[in-house]
Amino acid sequence: MSNSVAMTEKQARRVRHIDRVGLVITIASVIAALIWVFPLYWAIVTTLKPEIEVVRPYFEPWPEHFTLAAYWHVISNTGIGIWYVNSIVTSIAVTVLVVAMGVTCGYAISQLSFPGRKLLWWTILASFMVPIQALIINHFVIMAQVGFLNSWLGIILPQLIAPVVVIVYKQFFDSVPKEFREAALMDNANEFQLLFRVYLPMNWGVTTALAIITFIGAWNAFLWPFLAAQSESQMTISVGITQVADAFGVQYARQLAAAVMAGLPVALVYLIFQRRVTQAIMLSAGIKG
Repeated sequence: MSNSVAMTEKQARRVRHIDRVGLVITIASVIAALIWVFPLYWAIVTTLKPEIEVVRPYFEPWPEHFTLAAYWHVISNTGIGIWYVNSIVTSIAVTVLVVAMGVTCGYAISQLSFPGRKLLWWTILASFMVPIQALIINHFVIMAQVGFLNSWLGIILPQLIAPVVVIVYKQFFDSVPKEFREAALMDNANEFQLLFRVYLPMNWGVTTALAIITFIGAWNAFLWPFLAAQSESQMTISVGITQVADAFGVQYARQLAAAVMAGLPVALVYLIFQRRVTQAIMLSAGIKG
């Protein structure tokens, strides 16, 4: 009887200790979340203030006078509509082409036997180690020589280098049981039917996750679109917002309003497909690890 009482007291102490640890972790997580979200909150609040309130030398956590003048200025005095169209077209094109090339290349390396297969695979793995920024000069020279600078093609083509997509697909196609392939071959299925009717339907979740993360990456891309788009009419939204300037000095509310409008579509995509985005990040992290 005394042993059971002692065990009960020991378990109670352990539960109280776990509760205290959990409370500390929860408080720390809340503080970290508030620190992380504060810059975003401050940016949005700043866009709702008149400029005279923005430059005041003291802290104001809430606008004294609400106004949408900064947003109206961006909409009516900049080419944000054209920038949105450019970003939508280039991001969708990059996403479709990257996923299409990734799935076909991953399937070929995983399931087909052809000369140079291992060399192609090792080349893809090696290219994964090279930061894309290291290829910027080569991309610029090539695009200039073929006359694709300042065009959608010039923005799209260099962004199609995405070895991680091929690697992820190859790994998932390797994990599909061979019995499915053998059964489909017995029904006289060709390789395209195997890919699109057997292998790809088994990996729709992976395809969706990779498509979303590729779209977000293409939408947020800045360095290459900044170099490739040489006129305001060809700029994407991430580049175009750098053109929101004023002849009479820096207008913080207007610039932040442009930044908020640029990030809004990506934020909506993330909120709608949060689970898929997280899955894609975990897939990419798993490959990099």
